[in-house]
Amino acid sequence: MELGQVQEDYLEAIYVLREKSGQVKCVHLADYMERSKPTILTAMKVLEEKGYIVKNRHSLLLTQKGEELARRVYERHQYFKKLLMLAGVKEETADHEACLLEHVLSEDSYEKLKKYLT
Repeated sequence: MELGQVQEDYLEAIYVLREKSGQVKCVHLADYMERSKPTILTAMKVLEEKGYIVKNRHSLLLTQKGEELARRVYERHQYFKKLLMLAGVKEETADHEACLLEHVLSEDSYEKLKKYLT
């Protein structure tokens, strides 16, 4: 993937927040990610320059490219979290470790694992 883990996490967070409340502002993202507003603004500038989001006065919007990547990262996260919890891992640990796994496995390995386990 073209982005690093942290940038993918920002896109995933925008996706999750938008699904919950419909509109995502930098302050909401800062609270959710537990980061400062200046850190969020800097990250959003990079994501906007790379064509993943559009910022307007009222909210952060995912572009089609951003939406596709955010959805893919979110789906991977949910898959790994569910898999870990089915194996007996506590939810909090599963959530944390799913976040790590969603970034390190190649798309090919992820798809093969899903196919193998279904």
